[in-house]
Amino acid sequence: MSTTSTLLSPELLARLEKMELISRKIFRGRMKGERRSRRKGQSVEFADFRNYVPGDDLRFIDWNTYARLERLFLKLFLEEEDLHFYALIDASASMDFGEPTKLRYAQQLAAALGFVGLIRGDRVRIETLGQPSAAASPVFRGRRSMWRMLEYIEGCAPGESTSLASGVKNFCLRNSGKGIVVLLSDLMDKAGYESALRYLLTQQMDVYVVQVLSAEEIDPELTGDLRLVDCEDGDQTEVTVSGPLLKRYKETLDAFTQSAREYCTRRGMVYLLAHNEIPLEAMITDYLARRGLVR
Repeated sequence: MSTTSTLLSPELLARLEKMELISRKIFRGRMKGERRSRRKGQSVEFADFRNYVPGDDLRFIDWNTYARLERLFLKLFLEEEDLHFYALIDASASMDFGEPTKLRYAQQLAAALGFVGLIRGDRVRIETLGQPSAAASPVFRGRRSMWRMLEYIEGCAPGESTSLASGVKNFCLRNSGKGIVVLLSDLMDKAGYESALRYLLTQQMDVYVVQVLSAEEIDPELTGDLRLVDCEDGDQTEVTVSGPLLKRYKETLDAFTQSAREYCTRRGMVYLLAHNEIPLEAMITDYLARRGLVR
């Protein structure tokens, strides 16, 4: 177990124990869980009355009310249901950058959110962009699945060559269930991120896009003559790094992240920019809580 405990500290696990995942949409779960649904069911929490009609279960008649009013009323209860939670991790070569790497930070976020889902009885599935359409990852459920989930996340290795769009498309083909999906990616794909996000929209899921960048990308400390090599396709270019060039780079990066934010917001997706120097606990209990994913 020591190989898996490095993802989440005991202190963070204690904080996560008190949290739950929140969906902005209502989804019908496959099994009963620990969350309250707006649908009426047969849990222990009373919700309302309605008139009795022939064929109703006699066990739910309120006989005390009948004794007073001589009318039959049926007690309704809030039904508890499970939530489907998906974390889709970009494990492309560009994510293997920074200290800690962007991939490591994405793995920790997926592990933390997955743990919250497990302790609330939700169905948790962790996947990467490089999985083929026919190879779905295992479903984790319940607290006892925590170590198995963490081991699975630790096994996500960098260097997958699948494009963002095809990776998300395969994810959508593998998973037809409704729920929350969190895409953890730097969104750095030469073909763009728009097609990938459109695939997620077709699933009618509650979509969160967490763009993970490294502090080194946000504020690079580079000077002089350099040869830059694209880690994914090997393209090379020679540049002379100067003050004006760095300024233009930061303006371009700001425009890129702002464009992604606006694209998501216009389509009902929640966008969040994260970098690897934000403490994981603050990311979960502050940033994601304010955006409505957890509480």
